Amino acid sequence: MSRQANPRGTFLKIADTLKAWIETNPAMAELPALSEVMRDHEVSRGVALRAFAVLRQEGVAEPVPGGRWRVIRAGVAVERRPLEQRIADIITADGLEVGQPFPSTSVLAERFGVSRPTVTKALEKLETAGMLAGGGQGRVRTVRAVPTREERS
Repeated sequence: MSRQANPRGTFLKIADTLKAWIETNPAMAELPALSEVMRDHEVSRGVALRAFAVLRQEGVAEPVPGGRWRVIRAGVAVERRPLEQRIADIITADGLEVGQPFPSTSVLAERFGVSRPTVTKALEKLETAGMLAGGGQGRVRTVRAVPTREERS
């Protein structure tokens, strides 16, 4: 897209371009990074953010903690609970008992499609809550407490 003398409405054109891309790519789960939109359309950060805001207002996309934007598709359920809650569900879903080893950070990162540092932060919250013990480099993290029914809901 070439630069215009009057940028008014440019963000709407970018939003339309992104919507068309979403419609033609049914497997698309997240929008391109803000920097990519800025580079591809030769616009400022503010203009790109306004385009993303249009997509949010129209219910096409939503921001995800960490800076990315997720595509919203009709009829597709999206998990919106915090990562630490989803990781804690592994204890009951996998039938883990107190003292058993918990999956590694790398395994959890792959399972949930997030980075290892993101998983590490969630695991630290679970350790603080007393659900997990151990951890650290080279040490196996173990289950310290099995969540009760009230904690899971």
